[in-house]
Amino acid sequence: MAALVAALLAALLAFAAGPARAAEPVTIPNFWNPRARLERPDPPQATRPIRFLTDDEYPPLHFAGPDGNPTGFSVELARAACEKLGLTCTVQARRFDTLLDALQANQGDVVAAAIPLTASLRSGHQVTRPYFRWPARFVVRGDKGLPAPDPKGFAEHPVGVVSGTAHEAYLRTFFKVTPKTYPDLGTAEAALRRGEVDYLFGDGLALALWIGGTDAAGCCAFAGGDYLENRYFGEGIGFVTRKEDEALARALDDALQRLWDEGKYAELYLRFFPVSPF
Repeated sequence: MAALVAALLAALLAFAAGPARAAEPVTIPNFWNPRARLERPDPPQATRPIRFLTDDEYPPLHFAGPDGNPTGFSVELARAACEKLGLTCTVQARRFDTLLDALQANQGDVVAAAIPLTASLRSGHQVTRPYFRWPARFVVRGDKGLPAPDPKGFAEHPVGVVSGTAHEAYLRTFFKVTPKTYPDLGTAEAALRRGEVDYLFGDGLALALWIGGTDAAGCCAFAGGDYLENRYFGEGIGFVTRKEDEALARALDDALQRLWDEGKYAELYLRFFPVSPF
C-alpha cells in the first residue's frame, strides 16, 4: 500500500512539474444542476471549530503534503467550504478504516475522504451531494492512430482490463467483448505499453495519474468519453456527517454549490487534476 501511495504522489508531483501540461485542456466535471436551487439554509451555529476527518494516503483526493499536514482535493474543498460558511475548521488525518467509527464516536464532525456514497452509508449518516465521482475510461497508445473505442473494432484491436473488476463486467455486458484480463492495473498498463493490447479500460482516476506520470513515459492518452453508470462505478463521494447533523450537511451542500458557481471548485480541481479523469 505504501508503495502505491508513493507512486501516486510522485505522479501528482510530476503533473505540477511539467510546464508543457499547463496548455493541455482539462475537463472539469459538473455535478450540480443549475436549475435545482434549494433554499439557502442558515449556517450552523458552531460553538467550536468544525472537525474534519480525513486519510492521508489517497492522492490526489487526500494525502500528506510536504509539510506533513493533510491536503488534497477533498481536504482543500473542505477548507474552502468552511471559509464560505464563515466557520472555523480543523482537519485531522486518521487511518481510512477508522474514519466513520471516529465520526460516530464524536471525535470529529465531518468526514472528507473517498468513502463511496451508498444506501448503507445514507442509512446511518447524513451525506452531501457528490462532489467527485470515479469515471471509467479507455486509454490507447498515442502512436497508433486508433479510433475512438467501438465494439466493432475490438475484434481487430484487443482491449485489456483488470480481472474481476466492475470494469470487466461493464465491458462484457455493454460492449459484448471478451477482453484480455490482467491481475492488476500496473500489469495491464505495461501490456498496453508493450502493444499486447490496443485499448485499456479501467478506473479513470488511476489512469489519469498514470498518463501524467513517468511510468507511462508519454506513451498513452485517453480515448472516447467517460462512463459513470452508478450500478458499476458507484455514486461518487461527498462529505459525511452524523445523522443528527442535518443542518451541517445541508450547509455544506450549499457551500459546495456556491464554490462551483464562483469558480473555486474549478480552481482546486485544476490544482489537483492537471490530467482530468473525465
